[in-house]
Amino acid sequence: MGQRQRIKENGMADGMSTRRVVAAVLGLGALSLGVAAPAASQPPPNCSSADLAGVMTGVLASTTGYLYTHPPVNAFFTTIGDLDPEQRRVALAEFLDTNPQVKAELQGIRQPAVDFRNRCGRDIPDLGES
Repeated sequence: MGQRQRIKENGMADGMSTRRVVAAVLGLGALSLGVAAPAASQPPPNCSSADLAGVMTGVLASTTGYLYTHPPVNAFFTTIGDLDPEQRRVALAEFLDTNPQVKAELQGIRQPAVDFRNRCGRDIPDLGES
């Protein structure tokens, strides 16, 4: 008879079962609140070091492909490698100012890294620095 006797004829649980259900729901609610607080302190999704490595791998692979298929751009970046950092910065700025299409294409390749930085608030390596 046990459990079956607690169910009233209209299908509703008696007071004791209702209290257990309410207690269980409140307990689950409290548990979920307790779990939600630590989860809120976690970094945003896809912001781990592995995610950064994956993004940078893609950016660098795309840059490699771009440079191999654009020999004059590849030659330019090769020649500025021996300059000191300030000279390299000036030469790069002048080159990109006189080659807006190259600048736009390289910015497009680099966009996933910029998106990562904006989403995750983490610094990313500057491809223009040594």
